[in-house]
Amino acid sequence: MVGPHHIDMVGQTRLIVVAKRRWPMAKKVMGQLKLQVPAGQANPSPPVGPALGQRGINIMEFCKGFNAKTQEMEQGAPCPTIITYYQDKSFSMEIKTPPASYYLKKAAKLKSGAKTPSREIVGSVTTKQLREIAEAKMVDLNANDIDAAMKIILGSARSMGIEVKG
Repeated sequence: MVGPHHIDMVGQTRLIVVAKRRWPMAKKVMGQLKLQVPAGQANPSPPVGPALGQRGINIMEFCKGFNAKTQEMEQGAPCPTIITYYQDKSFSMEIKTPPASYYLKKAAKLKSGAKTPSREIVGSVTTKQLREIAEAKMVDLNANDIDAAMKIILGSARSMGIEVKG
């Protein structure tokens, strides 16, 4: 047998035999959608509903699945989510950890970063807090160890006008 189809000659009739696939065919990806949704608070109202609806994704199924996956996280923390949707209207979602800026603002007890980050310092965090943030973000960062992750978070802190003490 050479490939999935082969032809057997039985008398004068041609018989096409199709070999069974050993694994299911992959779903055809139609596209990806990136949303930032508050943990445990996905609902069909804008901006989530329209973004999913125009792509034919089941909005309630997404909301229930997202809220179930993020119930252990801090409620209201913004979660970057990548939704891959397929031709058969199904989807898969990858939920990432909240942005470093969210953790830094929370640690420094700020509402927003500095307007001019290089000249203005709006708050400060300790190296212990920086390490905790780096450990929380480690899975999503492109770093080999905790020290490299801390440097990435330190850069985010500097660009927000937050100084690191200790």
